[in-house]
Amino acid sequence: MKRKLLCGLLAAAALCVPAQAARPANLQVDGELLDAPAYVEEGVTYAPLRELLEALGDWNVWWDGSAARAVSEDASLSAHPDGNVLTVNGQRYPCVVDVVEGRTYVPLRLTAEALGGRVQWDPWLDGAAVTSPGAEHDAMDYFWLARIIHAESGGEALEGQIAVGNVVLNRVASEDFPDSVPEVIFDTENGVQFEPVANGSVANGSVANQPTDLSREAARRALEGENTVGQALYFFAPALSQGSWIDASRVYRQTIGCHRFYL
Repeated sequence: MKRKLLCGLLAAAALCVPAQAARPANLQVDGELLDAPAYVEEGVTYAPLRELLEALGDWNVWWDGSAARAVSEDASLSAHPDGNVLTVNGQRYPCVVDVVEGRTYVPLRLTAEALGGRVQWDPWLDGAAVTSPGAEHDAMDYFWLARIIHAESGGEALEGQIAVGNVVLNRVASEDFPDSVPEVIFDTENGVQFEPVANGSVANGSVANQPTDLSREAARRALEGENTVGQALYFFAPALSQGSWIDASRVYRQTIGCHRFYL
């Protein structure tokens, strides 16, 4: 498992670190950034209830004058700001429920986990990632893989975009690289590994680097095991880089589009 247990403990702790005052935080669900801001106060991440539920699935959300209420096909929820109580499927959870500028905010981890989801703190996003119940892929992995694919090969055909995703996932599986998709992407142990990290185009899920539908499809296919470059661990674009170290040190495998791939 290498460092996975330690990383998991650190991620859980990050959601519980006391904060001096409320501060804004980013929030994504299944790889999609929410437009409405979340915030962190006293170590708890608070999410806008309507936007969170709509991202998690098909929910009907309304305000009845005293509380926010919501129903889906198989669940119900209410959030009472006056009583500071969240109720999910009849189970009551005492917690802070706040209303800020007309939006109801609830504790993210408590709410998402009560609904069967999973929450991770994402330091590269400076916020939280929510994987919904039944999601096909981990939200953090999918979020960052789609973005690095888009940043590195957004102009390529699907085959070439999948290949870039394969390189990242091959590194995750290798003992010579970190153990998760974002750790591989932002790895700096031997220098910055990906140019979009160096120029900041993937930082914090930058709006300038929102992936296209094709890049998202490439990320999904790569995560599902589709592979176009075997065990390749490196690539470069000759038109943009000399790649002298890779040429001299690694075994060439193939060229797809504008990229050369190496084992």
